[in-house]
Amino acid sequence: MNAVDTAPAAPAEVRRHPISLVPAALVCGAAVLLFGFLLPIAGYAMLVAGLLVAWWCDRSGRTSRLAPDLALIAVGQAIISTMSLKADLSDAAMVRFTVVLGLAVIVPYVISRWVYRERVIRFPWRTGQRWNRTQWLYLIFVTIAGWLILPFYFITSGVYQNWPTVTEPHEIARLFVGVNAVGTWDELFFICTVFVLLKRHFPVWQANLLQAIVFVSFLWELGYQSWGPLLTVPFALIQGWTFSLTKSLTYVLVVHLLFDAVVFSVIVYAHNGWPAIFLLAP
Repeated sequence: MNAVDTAPAAPAEVRRHPISLVPAALVCGAAVLLFGFLLPIAGYAMLVAGLLVAWWCDRSGRTSRLAPDLALIAVGQAIISTMSLKADLSDAAMVRFTVVLGLAVIVPYVISRWVYRERVIRFPWRTGQRWNRTQWLYLIFVTIAGWLILPFYFITSGVYQNWPTVTEPHEIARLFVGVNAVGTWDELFFICTVFVLLKRHFPVWQANLLQAIVFVSFLWELGYQSWGPLLTVPFALIQGWTFSLTKSLTYVLVVHLLFDAVVFSVIVYAHNGWPAIFLLAP
């Protein structure tokens, strides 16, 4: 067998059916139990139920490739659920986050590329398209919006306390690395893996709503609690929509990291009273 025969194939067209929303909602909704309510047994049961329904949909001929693709999302969630997402800057915790979150991206990618022999999951760093003026203006808007809104949210809700107190330079440096590393991972998993797999079977708006369920549930356990979903739900939806328009991982990642730069600064400010750069800080 030559190299052409063994190369992963481009994504094939799949059969779609409205009933596929049922298993997809079960698989994505399991994130609420796994990360929101910390009920792993119930969450795993919901994942299994969703995959069984997806298998039946494929078996009946109503859909195709639904169960294999939802299985990749389920595997990623199951891997993430093996550890606590509570922010921790210790050496052991940072290694644990690196390994577990890394596997949650790598395992679905490896299965898709070398077991399924497909190229559905991709990480499009370079698209060959220059950013237009609207995209540049949006980056400025995101930064200003975060600067105005995030201090009020973190401080008045008290959720900044979900992150460790950082006062020493090495602690602040660790927080910076951690916030940016998790922000980068968010786009690799929720957008380039979950959203892309769902888009294969659903219209963009439905795929976006489903990925947002998983995205926001993860962020809840990570620390964005209280009335945080009022911010994280729109953010997750906008990130999915932006990626659908730009097809650029680089662009959505820059958006996310600009937002996270403000998050980092607010957490440091909430614990130390500096940098005093926030206009609407309580």
